[in-house]
Amino acid sequence: MLVLVTGATGAIGPRVVRALDHARFRIRTFSSDTPVAGMFSPNVEVLTGDVKDEVDVASAMEGVDAVIHMAALLHIVNPQPEMYEKYERVNVGGTATVVEAARKEGVKHVVLFSTIAVYGSSNGYVLDEMSPTHPDTMYTKTKLAAERIVLNARGADGQPLGTVLRLGAVYGSRIKGNYYRLVQSLARSRFIPIGNGANRRTLVYDKDVAHAAVMALKHPAAAGKIFNVSDGEIHTLNNIIIAICAALDRKPPRFSLPISPVRFAVGIVEDTMQRVGINPPIMRATIDKYIEDVAVDSKLIQRELGFAPKYDLLRGWKDAVHEMRRLGDL
Repeated sequence: MLVLVTGATGAIGPRVVRALDHARFRIRTFSSDTPVAGMFSPNVEVLTGDVKDEVDVASAMEGVDAVIHMAALLHIVNPQPEMYEKYERVNVGGTATVVEAARKEGVKHVVLFSTIAVYGSSNGYVLDEMSPTHPDTMYTKTKLAAERIVLNARGADGQPLGTVLRLGAVYGSRIKGNYYRLVQSLARSRFIPIGNGANRRTLVYDKDVAHAAVMALKHPAAAGKIFNVSDGEIHTLNNIIIAICAALDRKPPRFSLPISPVRFAVGIVEDTMQRVGINPPIMRATIDKYIEDVAVDSKLIQRELGFAPKYDLLRGWKDAVHEMRRLGDL
């Protein structure tokens, strides 16, 4: 079986390609960037192109049996309004182009990477695949639109073509997001928590994401469905910080700052810097994201596809920290 992987040079892409390779799939990658030397094994066919370009995508789709679609414009804090058109073109238009090319080529299965962020805040509840969605950013609104395109797609036999994997917050050595910055700060003893840390988080290690993608691709029961993907647990922010510190062999921070005064001070700095045309290093949205409650259940993929996460919180962070040190990032 030949699998096309879009966005393969992104943060999670190499993990997914490696897992597919280990599972003995034939692999073709399709990305806007040329992979660095050694990113993929020699037997991987590498193509570059634009996911929004119908000709590029149709060419990449020739002879393909299945697709893992990861190419997307990712979350940006407080993007300018003009960015919405770009989000639409990449996340929605790009997905439509991939799905249409797959349908014309007779591809049997399309797996879309999405995000649990489409649910919005949990507000004290535990959400699952049946919970209503409340996307509140350009990124999540366009990812939800992309989901609908994939779930509505049908093959020549009229059967559903797509599967949606809504990923928890993905962490790993190559993922340069909020958790990467948190590890860096904790490693340098430059982090003071805000609030009591009882707000909940749903995480998944990047290697488990790759494992879930392979299982969704192979399982006949996956088509037409949405699956949340996580490490199977719901963690408090405090527990995440404790796990990271254990992986770093450091003691967790002893003190925390109250939310309201910190957010007020950050707001003053944000407003002042924006008035003079300077991007502030931290914004109210940063604080809001930090204290957000995100609790999402992922039992469905375990029950229906047999997915079993291999990395709990401590094992995942130990592996990530070890690799970050090997790469010289710590």
